[in-house]
Amino acid sequence: MERAIQNAVLKERTKHEMTQEMLAQHVGVSRQTIIAIEKGKYTPSVALALRIAHAFGVRVEDIFSITKHT
Repeated sequence: MERAIQNAVLKERTKHEMTQEMLAQHVGVSRQTIIAIEKGKYTPSVALALRIAHAFGVRVEDIFSITKHT
């Protein structure tokens, strides 16, 4: 069974009217990293996931979830 991480970074970023650059600066990464996370091409470290959630004022579980593929 394969597992994938899904995220709601784009949804939350749009909701908070933040640009990719603004979020990147807030959490200390490049804009390219935010793009890759939003596209599901990069899974952030726990520390980065926590910083992203904190930037939106939500729990990590509200942004990132694990899905199972059979």
